[in-house]
Amino acid sequence: MVFTSIVNYVRARGPDEFWRKRKIFKLAAHYIGRRRNCYSIAIRNVHRALVYATKGRKLKKLDMADLWTTRVRAGCEQHGIDYHTFRESLTREDILLSRKTLADLACWEPLTFKSLADIAKIRAENDGINCLSRLENSDGIVSWMLKNKNEY
Repeated sequence: MVFTSIVNYVRARGPDEFWRKRKIFKLAAHYIGRRRNCYSIAIRNVHRALVYATKGRKLKKLDMADLWTTRVRAGCEQHGIDYHTFRESLTREDILLSRKTLADLACWEPLTFKSLADIAKIRAENDGINCLSRLENSDGIVSWMLKNKNEY
């Protein structure tokens, strides 16, 4: 292509526009109707979908962190030690395991987790930290309200 003036060169969009639109249309290929065929509508829906995907990745991380905490708490209650006491005692013993690792141990290696809980109990007793779980005092009956009332 030969351009006689700079004005014609600027106005010619060339292949860049084609590939830019093609990228959007490929992302919108599974949509129905004009959302997949009309560029102005497709770009809005693709951008919205990309925003939701970004939020979803962050929410997935938060959900996994909550799941790990829940699993470690359940393991701690099973062995009669409070979660915060457990984490503090392990930190004082220089056992620096992440929540993910502790949750995996609680699920798949219960004997290893029991030994960690025993280590934490011994350290808590030596340091004078309240190590007994609040559940040991209840006669096997646990309710959410009773548990939360005792925490305050």
